[in-house]
Order: sequence, then structure tokens, then C-alpha cells
Amino acid sequence: MCIRDRNNIEDVATNEEIIQLARNNLDQGPWDYLVGGAESETTMRRNRLAFDKLAFRPRVLVDTSSIDSSSEFLGYKIRMPILLAPIGSQQNFTKDGASVATKAADKFNVIDVISSVSEPNLETIAKAADNPKVYQLYIHGDEKWTQEMISRAVAADYKALCITVDTPRLSRRERPMISKFNARSTRAPFNPLYAASVTWDSLDKIHAMSDLPLILKGIATKEDAKIALDHGADVIWVSNHGGRQLDYNLGTMDMLPEIVEVVNKKAKIVIDGGVQRGSDIAKAIAIGADNVAIGKMQCWGLAAGGEAGLIRTLEILEDEYVSALGFLGVTSTNQLNSNHVCKSDPVTNPHEMSTWVNMPKDRLT
Repeated sequence: MCIRDRNNIEDVATNEEIIQLARNNLDQGPWDYLVGGAESETTMRRNRLAFDKLAFRPRVLVDTSSIDSSSEFLGYKIRMPILLAPIGSQQNFTKDGASVATKAADKFNVIDVISSVSEPNLETIAKAADNPKVYQLYIHGDEKWTQEMISRAVAADYKALCITVDTPRLSRRERPMISKFNARSTRAPFNPLYAASVTWDSLDKIHAMSDLPLILKGIATKEDAKIALDHGADVIWVSNHGGRQLDYNLGTMDMLPEIVEVVNKKAKIVIDGGVQRGSDIAKAIAIGADNVAIGKMQCWGLAAGGEAGLIRTLEILEDEYVSALGFLGVTSTNQLNSNHVCKSDPVTNPHEMSTWVNMPKDRLT
């Protein structure tokens, strides 16, 4: 791994530049792990395509001289409707791994969701900054192991428990397979027997292990969203793991409308997968999500410049988001609704960098 320090990251004007800095700083293996998806990468491309298929319907002659881009998550006011998605291999993108991301989240005032396979351990990350954090858990052990991990999260003052439900087995991510890069943390070895055996019944047992609000990450259909509500989920996280699990899945923005309808405000909704621009955030909120989460963007920022790089990435997203709100004729996040978007034809070939048009070449490999 080669991560070089960058001076004057504050002078970077676009997230295209952030990505180029990240590429310069990363060896091929970590880069392939970050940008790739499962098998043909169809799901990953559909994530981007689903955003591209939506156009805006702006309203004019509205006083937008003051815009409030803030949002709320589980009772906490945040600067904009973004969560940092759980990333289990941040140590491959910046020294000190997840501790760096949580410091950036604290300074920028967004929620950080900490992966159970993050490095350093959950207690060290909790002490890195005072911001509210969510603990995300992969079920990699038996009931006793699961209880121990949740109890540690409670003791470390995590504010919610996020269970990832779309990883019953390891997927085939062929880019890092070809470059022979394995990003899995050695702290929590993957045991496929445990992950593959998790059911709604066992989820109830896990939920009962603490009083923390329950987030279910990886919901992709209205049927599972309804079941999740029946099992007490406080947050439905619409996700296909960034196109990194099941190939030929729908894009998450294509999943969102039916899930919004069945949830019917009985729980909060988070969406990830292909979120790359402030305009994407506006589209997701307009369709019915309460917040979005970023994974690739987060790691590109970390690889570009550590804590400062991630903060700059978030600042650029915020500037884009506020611009979108102003152009749409709204003055706050909660004014966005489905009248602000409509279906349209995409104009670009979707891939993991297709939202940026000023790259030295079509995409960085």
C-alpha cells in the first residue's frame, strides 16, 4: 500500500480531483477492492443508472437566500442527510483506519456507522471522537459471541445497532480476485456457517440482546421491508452492498419507491448505492429516503487525504446539495418531495465514475 500525504487538500474544488488523488495514492489491490463490484458489476452499474434515470422538476421565483441542508437521524441533528456507511477495510485507505473517518464525521457533524470488522477495535474508535456512532454487526459467531459484541458496543456508548442482512455468503468480486488482494480483517474471521444461518427468528434474539434502536441494512424488496417492520426495525436501510453482493440486482433507487410505500413512515429509511453527487442526495430524499449513506466516496476521501480528505469530500457534496436545493426552489431538506423529480432518459453509460466528466480518461483503472 502506498498512501502519500497531501498538502492543501482544502484547495481541491471537485470530487473528481479527490478521486484522482486517491488513485495516485493507492496500489492496484486496494483500488480494485474499492471500485469494483460483484461478478459482471451489473448491479453496481444499475445503482448509478437508477439515479441517472431521474430528472429534476425545479420551481422558480422562490426566496432561497437562506437554505437549511440539515437532517435528523435517530434524534440527532446532523449537518446534511448523510451517514458514513460501514467500511470494514478503511485501514487500506488511510493510516489508523476507521478512527480517522469517525474524527472527520465528528468535525463535519454527520453520523458514522462503524463496521464490526473495522480496525482498530470498536472501543478505540469510540474514544477517537465524541460524535454519536452506530455499531454495524456481521454475524460471524454463535449466540454467545454475538451477545459479547453487542454488549461491548453498548458499553462503548454506541447509539444504535445495525445488522447487515444481505451477506449470507462471500460474493465473487473479480477485480480484487484478479489482483489477488484480500481486504478482509483478520480480527473477525468470516465463518460462513453463522452468516448463512441467520433468520428472522434469530434476528429477534439479537434484537433482544440490547435496548439499542435496530437498523436492518440490506433490505431490497417491499416484502422484506414489511417483515422488518413486523420484527421491530427502527430503520430500514435500502442497500445492495454497493453492487458487491448479488449481481444482476436492481439499483437501490429502483428499489426505493415500493419500500417507501410499504414502510409508510413507520420507520426511517436510509439508502446507499451509487450516491456520488449532492444532486443524488436530493433525488433520494425527494423519493422518500430520510438519509443517504456513502461508502466509495468516503474511502476516496480518506485515500486522497485522510481526515482532511474526507472532510473536503463532504464539503463538496454539501455545496452540490445546497446548490440543488436552491435550484429546485426549496429552502430545507424536509421540503423535498416526489413532485421535484420525474423519470427521464439517461445520457451517460453508467459505471462507478460516470457522474464525473472531466477525468483524464473515461474512468480510472
